[in-house]
Amino acid sequence: MSVVLLVGCTTSTITNLTPRQLPRASAGLYPVEAMFQSNQRTLDHGSMKPLVIFNNQAYPMSRTKLVEGRWETLIPIPVGTQVINYHFKFDYNYNAIMMRNADSKLSPPYQLKIVDQGDSGGLLMERED
Repeated sequence: MSVVLLVGCTTSTITNLTPRQLPRASAGLYPVEAMFQSNQRTLDHGSMKPLVIFNNQAYPMSRTKLVEGRWETLIPIPVGTQVINYHFKFDYNYNAIMMRNADSKLSPPYQLKIVDQGDSGGLLMERED
């Protein structure tokens, strides 16, 4: 007699919701947004600590009020900067048998172009695929 144990795969995905380019802002603050989705049933959603990282600095993100799993923040980009490279990191806890564990998910790198008003070319709201 053989026993087969089926274990489901857990998947977590980070979706970048930030446009590929944004118009230059006089205040130097730019919105960055991401969506985190997971089918991991033991994930503690209250422990989620998302960050956006660029220039070796980490900026905490806040949960949006209307959409579950959606996170946002404003990041300061120095005057004169035309392109930044960034990525997201989501730290969280999950419950395992008789213990609590920590884990994290890192997104691939993304690029954001800051364009002056005359350089937009009509593509301001183009997003990553």
